[in-house]
Amino acid sequence: MLLTNAKIATMQAEGPYGLIPDGAIALDGERIAWVGPAQSVPQAWRGGGAAHDLGGRLVTPGLIDCHTHIVHGGNRAREFELRLQGASYAEISRAGGGIAATVAQTRAAHLEALVQSALPRVDALIAEGVTTLEVKSGYGLDIETEARMLRAARAIGHARAVTLRTSFLGAHAVPPEADGPDTYIDEVCLPALTAAHAEGLVDAVDGFCEGIAFTPDQIERVFTHARALGLPVKLHAEQLSHLGGAQLAARFGALSADHLEYATEADARAMAAAGSVAVILPGAFYTLRETQAPPIAAFRAHGVPMALATDCNPGSSPMTSLLLAMNMGATLFRLTPEECLAGVTRHAARALGLADRGVIAEGARSDLAIWDAEHPAELTYRIGFNPLWKRVFGGEL
Repeated sequence: MLLTNAKIATMQAEGPYGLIPDGAIALDGERIAWVGPAQSVPQAWRGGGAAHDLGGRLVTPGLIDCHTHIVHGGNRAREFELRLQGASYAEISRAGGGIAATVAQTRAAHLEALVQSALPRVDALIAEGVTTLEVKSGYGLDIETEARMLRAARAIGHARAVTLRTSFLGAHAVPPEADGPDTYIDEVCLPALTAAHAEGLVDAVDGFCEGIAFTPDQIERVFTHARALGLPVKLHAEQLSHLGGAQLAARFGALSADHLEYATEADARAMAAAGSVAVILPGAFYTLRETQAPPIAAFRAHGVPMALATDCNPGSSPMTSLLLAMNMGATLFRLTPEECLAGVTRHAARALGLADRGVIAEGARSDLAIWDAEHPAELTYRIGFNPLWKRVFGGEL
């Protein structure tokens, strides 16, 4: 397939957006065979195969949502009301709401119910050009339900034209029946991780390092077990307070540390040295009405790659629009439109440990988004508007 008459935001390092104003892309099955200016199309691709004139439309890499909790039972609309009446996220959690409420609803849902309830949310992301999606467990907090959530995620990857990556998040919260966090980690979390990994359900291991969840020492035990299984790690860190999660993530060479509202310049230096991505999640910041913003300037200064994601979940970020996350990243945190687009393409791929996507380059996956737009900044600029024209997934238009 040859795509012609396109503005191509390759998201390669050279120049703003790596933009080719009048370009073409040659696709050979699931891989990009060539990309460049229209006048330089290789002779072998001229006049052969299926050619598509894109009418001057904008082409970007397929979008990547690298942090979601999109598989879950029920919703927490009532808690949304309580927060508006003044209750804090931590207060709701301590009263048995928050993650614990979703755990009860998720445990009660069978596999097919989890899949069917998640698919409309997944479809909303696909309709905005998403071609790769990360899904976490963490609403089971027992061995069987954690595995069921991950099986549901794998089933979604088979039911839809999207690459799906799973993260085991057993260290998300301490369930009410557990005899404390340490006993829960020993008797439930680590055995659940071992079982899910043996079933081929786990691509990475995550945790929630926070006062209402787990300490750095407790997360370190989970990460040590993940390392023994040969699994990469990532971490919810410094969201509501500063406990040292970002430094812990860096010490384990984590793919990413996520949220990071209370991260420091020292954390940014450590993450840069470790090559960890900072995943910025404006949906939770907005929903929880937080005021402490992530240290974007420090991440820039130290060269920490910044990804953006929806954090789609039933409590703190019930958002299924990656385009809205881009706008929020710019408006709330002053990311540039180019940083926002890199955050849902090149850097999001890195946050998932995927080196074959997120850019339009020879050898990369043929995952593309084609937009009714004249300039890449439009994708961040508009609010509540989806300019997607077509999506290419694995070379299929």
